[in-house]
Amino acid sequence: MRNHPNWLKAYMRFTSASESPDAFHFWTGVGIIAGALRRRVWIDMRHFQWTPNFYIILVGPPGVANKSTTIRIGTSLLEKVDGIHFGPQSMTWQSLTQTMEQSVEYVKYIDTSGVEQLQAMSPVTCAIPELGTFLKMEDHALIDVLIAMWDGQIETWGHKTKVSGNIEIKNPWLNLLGCTTPAWLTQHFPESMIGGGLTSRIMFVYADTKRHLVAYPDAMILEADYAAQKDKLVEDLKRMALLSGSYLLTRDARKWGEDWYAKLWTERPSGMASERYSGYLSRKQTHMHKLAIVLAAAQRDKLLIEERDLVEADALLTSIEPDMMKVFESVGVVDESKHIASLTAHVRAYKWIEIAPLFSLLRNNMTEKDFKNALRIAVEQGVLTIEVRNMRRGLSIPAPRVAATA
Repeated sequence: MRNHPNWLKAYMRFTSASESPDAFHFWTGVGIIAGALRRRVWIDMRHFQWTPNFYIILVGPPGVANKSTTIRIGTSLLEKVDGIHFGPQSMTWQSLTQTMEQSVEYVKYIDTSGVEQLQAMSPVTCAIPELGTFLKMEDHALIDVLIAMWDGQIETWGHKTKVSGNIEIKNPWLNLLGCTTPAWLTQHFPESMIGGGLTSRIMFVYADTKRHLVAYPDAMILEADYAAQKDKLVEDLKRMALLSGSYLLTRDARKWGEDWYAKLWTERPSGMASERYSGYLSRKQTHMHKLAIVLAAAQRDKLLIEERDLVEADALLTSIEPDMMKVFESVGVVDESKHIASLTAHVRAYKWIEIAPLFSLLRNNMTEKDFKNALRIAVEQGVLTIEVRNMRRGLSIPAPRVAATA
């Protein structure tokens, strides 16, 4: 018997005293359930399988959204589940694959014929407070490994090196939870990475504000209550970690999924018209079914995907697509756009600031000509507005427009 009818909702209550945005905690919870499930469960499509692993990256300005703290709260629960293999936070592709090779274990499950089977898996979860210590974009071999591991298929991944000899990973499965800043992505992700490859496999979750201010979180929850809540969440995670076998889709789930799939390939979202999003959209079905497994596991032990699981998974993915668009559009942009973004970020932080002091803050990053050009465009496009206070001209963020009512 589980402690909670829905683990993810219970986890959101458990983290309610944190300042981090709801989306950061929710998707961390998704990654933690995935880490507990490992490659013990899947949806079998004959030619391939959908497995519940994710590459989830929390993106936000430094010190604002408490990204690293958010991940640590989640991993502190997963660490108490037996059999979980964690990867190091900083590594090369060689050390990553060696860690996975050493994590091999075997899972028993009952197949659709009622016969007990034994299957190998090599599952590893990596929790990465600073993505830059893990992901080296110039290391093309590492990028290729990450792309290959995301699929989580039934296969033996092999590589031969002069130094390490033969590396063979049986049914590899890699789950990532990471944190980074928009600035790091802009600086290190090349334009060529957008549209396919690794980025189309990543769930980018963006936030730039705290959900509320909590100076002393310990005042919001008693120590005994906190320990009791944590123990109950861990108990349910341990139960999920025992699930094994293939998830089946109900008839209604399949019908809904067929209609959804037809719409995916015939009605492209207007906001994702750019080819930058083609890779993500082509994998959205996979993302959705991975997430549906987690949503189902969060609520019940029965290996069954219901229509509501797919509906919720689709809604959750759609809700963070604007985040992905923000991240994608910040990569490979021209200097002019970067300058406008920098101006806007500073004005937002100061609420209102005179133009001369603003340039003083930015003069190390752009010339006076670039500053004036970016300022002109930002005002013309309505991104910034000139506001006079106490006879002084300054800049502010324009108030959002309120739609007129009939």
